[in-house]
Amino acid sequence: MDFFTVLKFLTQFALPPASMAAGLLLGGVLAMVGLRRFGKLVVALAIAETLVMSFPPVADALLEPLQDKARAAAAEAPACCYEAIVVLGGGMTPATPPFLMEPDLSDAADRVWYAAQLFHRGVARRIIVSGGSMSPLNSGPATTEAEAMRRFLIDLRVPAEAIVSEGNSINTLENIRNVRAMVGDARVALVTSAYHMPRALKIARQGNLNVGAFPTDWRLPAEARPSWDNWVPSIAAMAWSSISLREHIALMLDRRGEI
Repeated sequence: MDFFTVLKFLTQFALPPASMAAGLLLGGVLAMVGLRRFGKLVVALAIAETLVMSFPPVADALLEPLQDKARAAAAEAPACCYEAIVVLGGGMTPATPPFLMEPDLSDAADRVWYAAQLFHRGVARRIIVSGGSMSPLNSGPATTEAEAMRRFLIDLRVPAEAIVSEGNSINTLENIRNVRAMVGDARVALVTSAYHMPRALKIARQGNLNVGAFPTDWRLPAEARPSWDNWVPSIAAMAWSSISLREHIALMLDRRGEI
């Protein structure tokens, strides 16, 4: 198990809702072995973390620095013309027969829609879809994310011959590395979620991939949301807090690209 996998596990259990379950379990174990006061403290901290990260202002405070970096990078990117539009994985869940026979759009599916819009706008003449660990299928279920995105793009009226699938990568580092092998020094339009763009750009620089930033999948600012969405704790705010904090942790601790 490599360091990145360990980091994934640690961040997963350090953030809600998994952290609350882990805290309650650990607190119970500590109470049973006689450390009741320490167990209560662990439980209280787990509950407090979940509540704090469920407040929309906390989610905004964690997310906005990432989105601000994405906006700044997008402002510097030329409007055209690029060798290809590169869509990073994360926007769709591929089919997993016999449980899921069709791909499923995730919350980050804006990536695929935005790539189609850029193509129709003439930003580039082809789209590279990246994601998955198995070879894309030309028939049957779309069992890689790249193949799922390819079929979705065709539904969005992107010609099949304009779509290139890179279906061998399972994370952003491999996305970037494999695309670099495909396009060389040519400049590409990089499409990913705004919160993910700073880390994707960091890895692209480390991998010598010449990119322009085209972020999407933005979270609405506080002034554009109903007042109750800005102050009432919610699952959505907790999810954004967790996503943002994971990105900050990865930006600080993930050194795979440097290696």
